[in-house]
Amino acid sequence: MFSIIEYTDSHFDGVDTLWRDAFPDDSPWNAAHISIPEKLRYQPNLFLVVLESGRVVGSIMAGYDGHRGWISRTAVLQSHRHKGIGEALIQEVEKRLAALGCVKINLQVVASNSAGLGFYRKCGYEVEQRVSMSKLLSKA
Repeated sequence: MFSIIEYTDSHFDGVDTLWRDAFPDDSPWNAAHISIPEKLRYQPNLFLVVLESGRVVGSIMAGYDGHRGWISRTAVLQSHRHKGIGEALIQEVEKRLAALGCVKINLQVVASNSAGLGFYRKCGYEVEQRVSMSKLLSKA
């Protein structure tokens, strides 16, 4: 059995381990020691972790800008996938975003991540014809 709760500082090591497992080829600016302190500055109640027997086995970050919601960093330990943890995270964060007045949620998936695309489709998300653009302001 698992529980979904808001992130606290005591979860840092578990989330760091989780993200290294879930995102082995991730960009350096997404590292836990960079991303987590920044997330905690803005809507920390939308940073959730999944605990199983006290161990972090999943996480998700979300945000709401008053117009759209965003989901990022959805992660489940590889050893715990296909047990409903990811879907439970999505449902919980959707519920929290809806309570804020959010009516549309966006997320991004690397095009080559077929497993990620399949997961989000299973959760009801659809591919929109958009161009995703970015600009790196500083090197992490």
